[in-house]
Amino acid sequence: MPVQRLFSFLGWPVTAGLLVAVLLLLLFPGLRQNSDSAPSSPAPAASGNWGPVSYSDAVNKAAPSVVNIYTTKLVKRRYRYSDHPLYRHLFNNANTPQQVRMQSTLGSGVIVSKDGHILTNNHVISGADEIIVLLHDGRETAATLVGTDPDNDIAVLKIELENLTAITMGEPVKAQVGDVVLAIGNPFGVGQSVSLGIISATGRYGLRTNNEYENYIQTDAAINPGNSGGALIDARGNLLGISTAVLDETDSSAGISFAIPADSAMKSLEQIVQHGSVVRGWLGLDANQLSPEGMKRYGTAGIIVMAVLEGSPADRANLKPGDIITHINNQSVADARQGLFLVADITPGSEVNLRVVREGETLELVAIAGVRPSARTRT
Repeated sequence: MPVQRLFSFLGWPVTAGLLVAVLLLLLFPGLRQNSDSAPSSPAPAASGNWGPVSYSDAVNKAAPSVVNIYTTKLVKRRYRYSDHPLYRHLFNNANTPQQVRMQSTLGSGVIVSKDGHILTNNHVISGADEIIVLLHDGRETAATLVGTDPDNDIAVLKIELENLTAITMGEPVKAQVGDVVLAIGNPFGVGQSVSLGIISATGRYGLRTNNEYENYIQTDAAINPGNSGGALIDARGNLLGISTAVLDETDSSAGISFAIPADSAMKSLEQIVQHGSVVRGWLGLDANQLSPEGMKRYGTAGIIVMAVLEGSPADRANLKPGDIITHINNQSVADARQGLFLVADITPGSEVNLRVVREGETLELVAIAGVRPSARTRT
């Protein structure tokens, strides 16, 4: 077909299409796109892979359960010149009064029951003569100390008020690195504040804190002085942990902060409420994880007993230095820290079944769990 006839044949459909397009633009001006601007990116979805636009729902859900804690204690101090050679005789007298001053500290807490039980850190209220709690709704009241668990840096308070909002518990065992978290507390005493971050590690330990049972949730959400005892929540407003420490010599947030898992804190609370203190199982031995060379040498994984305290449950069960514990109550033991937690969860007075490898022979030993001494009395 000649080129002229081809264009003549195709010309009328093109013309008709152009006329239709012009009519559509005239009738529906909204179809016109501004040619001077680039196509806009789609707005992020309210949920899904991009995460929520706002975390206000989570904060509004959890914030009424987070309280500010103010403590005071009387501190006796010697006079400035009491040790000076010229004035010592004036002050070294039993009748000489000492200077007494009020020392204040601040922190945070979390209401975990409608009857007024509050979780906070032991170091927040340690030595306090008076504990004042300020609620999210502006109410203020004195708090009673129910008990403490210094080995887990947990303290339980009780307030007598009505219409309290208990926080919803989350599932720390399901927390993963990369999950969004928010820290709610009273940093620097400025009032309730919220910071945002992610979980950067779980099961963190070996930080040389006063917490004997280190099993921290690590986060980069800002946790500063005053946040201690406050809530670390997930993106749905559920409690994941109790904020407790920062990794910085200046005691200010440096992008690495830690929280005690909520389930561990609640175990401490339940025992304190029921018994007044936390009772943990104890065997009375020192053990280390087997090295790769040790596992190859002994042909098994486990923990090797380094020392046994005389007269302890381990001693009475005939455990000896050099024994390798592979199982505790039929659960395999990978490291000494895991063994510590397994034994701590055993009720004192209960049997503890131990599978032990001694000089190549597998033995089944039975110990009776004792009561773990507190950090203050343990040597």
